[in-house]
Amino acid sequence: MHIPTSESLMVDILTFEDAKSHRDDSAEYDRDKWLYIPDFYSEYRYILGTAGKNPLITIGINPSTAEPDNLDNTLKSVERIALGNGYDSFIMFNVYAQRATNPDHMDREFNEALHLENMKAFRWVLERSGEAPSVWAAWGTIVEKREYLKRCLSDMVEIGNEFSARWFMTGKPSVKGHPHHPLYLKKDSRVEPFDMAAYLEKI
Repeated sequence: MHIPTSESLMVDILTFEDAKSHRDDSAEYDRDKWLYIPDFYSEYRYILGTAGKNPLITIGINPSTAEPDNLDNTLKSVERIALGNGYDSFIMFNVYAQRATNPDHMDREFNEALHLENMKAFRWVLERSGEAPSVWAAWGTIVEKREYLKRCLSDMVEIGNEFSARWFMTGKPSVKGHPHHPLYLKKDSRVEPFDMAAYLEKI
């Protein structure tokens, strides 16, 4: 479990650029295999994934406890589905970067600074993911937990449009149209096109 020690506004947070260049020499993982930013366990996480030329960029709501070589069940499912759909890697990204195993523990007050750095991370992910990168909407109904998450999604779509990002979903959407969370999907689940613009108009 990861329960935030406080609202993220009270936490010292590295900018994405500083986090990307940070090097913790005590970190025991293969840097050629893993993308992990920042490269130490903290109250927030911008990126966790594997290196490759054709990643499936997977979007959850917020990170939990996963680290390189220590994936939680959600990330294990993400990796299986990415590889099963012909991708050579996966990148786990989140609508909001604060770690919290229980989404009810997420910030009540929106942290604008953390969001802006998270969007810089999203842009970086898209830049390195080839032409028309694949983005898997995989947040489930948790998006309803905080009103500010809709604003975060809108910003992500705007950035994605700059890179001709293609949005996908897997499994059946919820009654309200939210894309399925990865945790309980079959390992042979297929990604299918997802109309992100229409979705944003509905929620």
